[in-house]
Amino acid sequence: MTTPEAQPRPSGRRLLLGVMWDVAVPIALYYGLRAAGVSVFVALLAGAFLPALTTAVQWLRTRSLEGMAGFVAGTMLLGVPAALVSGSPRFLLAKDGWLTGVAGVWFLISIRARRPLLFHGGRPLLEGRFRSDGTSWDVLWEREPAFRRIWRVSTAIWGVAMLIDAAVRVVMAYCLPVDLVPGLGALLWPVTLLLLQVVNGVYYEVAGLWRLTSGAAARPADG
Repeated sequence: MTTPEAQPRPSGRRLLLGVMWDVAVPIALYYGLRAAGVSVFVALLAGAFLPALTTAVQWLRTRSLEGMAGFVAGTMLLGVPAALVSGSPRFLLAKDGWLTGVAGVWFLISIRARRPLLFHGGRPLLEGRFRSDGTSWDVLWEREPAFRRIWRVSTAIWGVAMLIDAAVRVVMAYCLPVDLVPGLGALLWPVTLLLLQVVNGVYYEVAGLWRLTSGAAARPADG
């Protein structure tokens, strides 16, 4: 029987391609359609369907969805009918902000769950790969209170950052020129993610995450 640890882990190249498809391609499609004379609303709607298409392809291939992928697809499918009823380009522009805000709330709620969201998100990327002595994260979770605290705090950091990002996106959607918002929204993603990586990287070092995963915390001190 195949165990979760034996499942293929996402590579950096695969993650980058996923980001390009979900973020960069819809933006390129939007500006391409606008240059061809398509209306703002139709151009935004066309780009909005791409993440849902990615999720549909994943489901057809694996008959399963990651939690976040299902969440994004569900929000997308609910948002499009509302946008069609309202007929408002501003509503579609603000969609990413509302989506990010709901995701931020979801992160914060998961802090009190059995295991927070960032634990599940970070595990495929870090477990056994970076400063690791091979100890399973399941073992560390059960054995080390500090390990559990680190992932709950870092999940809170992500949740708050996503709420701030969401607020900025909604303000931009309703206050800036329509054709300026998609490009600025795309630029905001790397800025937010870079800041999160820096803040979390510093926190992990200070809180001792790598000492725990490398086994240094379990070794008796010399002397």
